[in-house]
Amino acid sequence: MVKSRDKIRHTIKAAFGKYLLWTNTASCGVLMFLGDLIDQEIHYRKKVDKTWRYDYMRLGRMFIVGLAVGPAHHYYYNFINVVWPRRNMPSIGKKILADQLIASPICIVLFFYTLGLLEGKKFSDATEELKHKFVSVYTVDWMVWPPTQFINFYLVPVRYQVLYINTVTMFYDVFLSFIKHEYDYKMSTSEVLLKEL
Repeated sequence: MVKSRDKIRHTIKAAFGKYLLWTNTASCGVLMFLGDLIDQEIHYRKKVDKTWRYDYMRLGRMFIVGLAVGPAHHYYYNFINVVWPRRNMPSIGKKILADQLIASPICIVLFFYTLGLLEGKKFSDATEELKHKFVSVYTVDWMVWPPTQFINFYLVPVRYQVLYINTVTMFYDVFLSFIKHEYDYKMSTSEVLLKEL
């Protein structure tokens, strides 16, 4: 029993030490997949016609997008913690602003273009979709991420920050999946939120 606990402890230490890039990348892919799985399950339960439960190609695309952004998250959080290493309010405020004004818009754009590419859409079609959906996503982004990032930057050790963000992202991805796959761009942001809840 002691050996198995030591083995688990050693594996966790390696995953969040020597293999942190791989851990962050894999967790991003898996948790984005799970977020889409939850969204599909929610919508399956609401459907009258229950001919299919999961769109496995869609799940695969979400997993690939997660794997694609995983390394970016890994290096971004390392970088931002080098630029503002302290855990005081001015540093945390700067990290949150950088996250909201730089990282978030980039992530939203990458999300729509990468999924559009994986779906076989033309670049112009992905651009059109992004134009219609960006404001709704970015508005909700401002509601979710500043408080989440405050906790992240204030309490979470740097090596666990991407895992923490990926875990919160899993729930945020339920919303993103809805916006990406079922959202009518004529709806207001509040209508989108009410429909999803």
